[in-house]
Amino acid sequence: MRALGVILGLTVVAASPVLGAPADAERGAEVFAQNCAVCHGIEARGDGPMARALTVVPPDLTALAAANEGVFPAAFVSIRIDGRSSVVSHGGEMPLFGRLFGMPDGAVASETGQPIITAQPIADVIEYLRSIQE
Repeated sequence: MRALGVILGLTVVAASPVLGAPADAERGAEVFAQNCAVCHGIEARGDGPMARALTVVPPDLTALAAANEGVFPAAFVSIRIDGRSSVVSHGGEMPLFGRLFGMPDGAVASETGQPIITAQPIADVIEYLRSIQE
C-alpha cells in the first residue's frame, strides 16, 4: 500500500507544470515594446501608431489599478491577453500573442496573491504593466 502512495505522489509531481523564472517587469517591457506598443503606445497610454485604425480605442494601461480601486487587476489582464476573454477590437483573442503560447509556462501573482499560470512572456508583460501603474 505504501508503494502505491509513493507511485501516486510521483505521478502528481511529474504531471505538475514546471514553471519558468519569476515574472520580470524588465523582460515584460521588452515583450510589450515588440508586441503591444504598436496599438497601446510605447508608454502604454493607448496612443500607438495603429490606435486610430482600430474600431475600439486601446485603453490607457497605466490607469488599470486606478480604475479598479487602486488594485492592479492581474487576473483580468491575464485573461484579456491570453484569449480566455475576447477583446472586441481584436475580433477575439489578441492575435499578436499566438506565438508566445509555445513558450515555457510562467506565473505571476494575482491581486489576491494566488499564482496565475500563463506563458512566461505574458507573465512578464503583466508584471511590467503592474510596475507602470499611476
